[in-house]
Amino acid sequence: MSPTLDKRKQQEDEGRVSNRPKIETFDDILPYIGEAGRYQWFLFFLLLPFTLVYAFLYFGQFFMTLLPEEYWCRVPEFDNTSFTNEQKIALSIPPANSTEAASESPVPYSRCRMYLTNYTEVLLKNLTHADPKWPIGECKYGHSYDLTNVPYMSIASEVDWVCGKAFLGSAAQSAFFAGSIIGGLIFGYIADHYGRLPALVACNSVGFFASIATAFCHNFWTFALARFVVGTSFDNCFNIVFIIVIEYVGPKYRTLIANMSFGIYFAIASALLPWIAYWIRDWKMLSVLSALPLVVAFVTPWIVPESARWYITNGRVDKAVEMLKKFEKVNKKSVPPEVYEEFERSSRATLGGTEQGNNHTVLDLFKRMRQARITIVLVVMWLLIVFVFDGHVWNMKLLHSDVFTSFSLAAMTELPAAIILALFLDRWGRRWMGFMFMFLCGVFSFVAVGQAKGAPAMTMAIIARLGVNVSTNIAFQWAAEMLPTVVRAQGISLIHICGYFAHIMGPYIVYLANVHPSLPLIALGALSILAALLALTLPETIDQELPETLEEGNVFGKEQSFWWIPCVKATQEKKKKYRRKQGEVNMGFSHGSLYRMSTASI
Repeated sequence: MSPTLDKRKQQEDEGRVSNRPKIETFDDILPYIGEAGRYQWFLFFLLLPFTLVYAFLYFGQFFMTLLPEEYWCRVPEFDNTSFTNEQKIALSIPPANSTEAASESPVPYSRCRMYLTNYTEVLLKNLTHADPKWPIGECKYGHSYDLTNVPYMSIASEVDWVCGKAFLGSAAQSAFFAGSIIGGLIFGYIADHYGRLPALVACNSVGFFASIATAFCHNFWTFALARFVVGTSFDNCFNIVFIIVIEYVGPKYRTLIANMSFGIYFAIASALLPWIAYWIRDWKMLSVLSALPLVVAFVTPWIVPESARWYITNGRVDKAVEMLKKFEKVNKKSVPPEVYEEFERSSRATLGGTEQGNNHTVLDLFKRMRQARITIVLVVMWLLIVFVFDGHVWNMKLLHSDVFTSFSLAAMTELPAAIILALFLDRWGRRWMGFMFMFLCGVFSFVAVGQAKGAPAMTMAIIARLGVNVSTNIAFQWAAEMLPTVVRAQGISLIHICGYFAHIMGPYIVYLANVHPSLPLIALGALSILAALLALTLPETIDQELPETLEEGNVFGKEQSFWWIPCVKATQEKKKKYRRKQGEVNMGFSHGSLYRMSTASI
């Protein structure tokens, strides 16, 4: 090639490089390989089995420990008779006392007491009603159950977790979430040190075998142990692959993908689970069936890419580039070599700066007064939201006798919640939208108190559930946007782990009904209003440049007016140095957000 032609080619290359945006972050290279191409959509559809696992593990235990409303003391002498349930109750069960009449889902008869008499003689005398003068005592031979509305024996009914043992079902649920805390630490360590895919396979393998083992449990201690082990895989079974998918999607598509994956897949899985339980009518088979989608994890390393961001943070930039080139081929793109070269240089430079400069810990969030206040509010607000969410799940069985239909309808609120978020979150902002929907949850929780049990109360509770569904997704994203980049991962991890304690306490909300039937909804309404008010004490993050350092985090949003409403043009918007990042629709998923979130979430 002549010197003239060679110089001309060099000038053309330089001009082409200068005319395109610089490749400084991982998100900068995504437009070249495809931000939402064939490969990304393949990964999106691959989320389905993992979302099934997530929903089945989360809600499966609800149906494994579900109790019918009507149960009473068993009388062995009646087992071989043709007596109806009404006749058995009339002959052996006293009327409910004042305490029982005021308990959750009261029935006219006592659930936990029986007449103590010789029932062989009762049968010989052909009596039809008990003598009120007979002595009364606790159940001696277990319980009988009316399986009309709940047409199968759960482990709770098989081993009589009722009356004095009623707390055991909730205790087993608490064991599940206690396991989640341990699993988050173990599999998080594996994910950070050995890769996202090894952690995904490991946690799903544990969940698979422990779910199978659950079917062989026959008492509380074996069941609680099995559910504890299953719990170690909860969250990680889905979050790891979810974050991998989100990492490879362009910033302007992430709000849509993140919300619609939950809105469609999680809603379908959660709404389908009650009917699977209803059709199978066997809690042991339900446990086995809930484990089957976990099998997908065993072939995951061959169909899901490793996180390119994990490769970069571990100094394996060449592997990240190799992964991106696979995306390029599938998406039928053609990326100039100089783009990859520039990406490699910027990645290595970023990696070097990170290794040298970031020695911060989560404790640094509490060393500055304003940052400490923001962090504490985020933790408390997340605790309240998780508690309200779980409380509405468990309280649903107190509002309608057809728990399968009511649970399914409530689960379907995930879909409109996702649509609302996809359409309005980047217009209305996190602060006022979070306040509005948590306040909505509180109002309709209170309204449900005055409704008759059945369809009216269930309808109000479902609207309240929609409010907390929207707020949950907002709160998770909002916290990631608000915490400084240097401790974002650790801060999100702290909030996430604290949320598990709310999960542990959530199932016990139903026991407030033993004091007064309205107390569960009153408590959920009050906590919802409190969470809504806490949201107003936090800064808005929409269209703001996210804080990178602890100093920036401490002053983030300080200049904002309390009454700034992003979607109202008349309100004054104060940003100072926090300027809008042109071209990025959702700041929560911009550079430094998911990149840092990925470590916290897994």
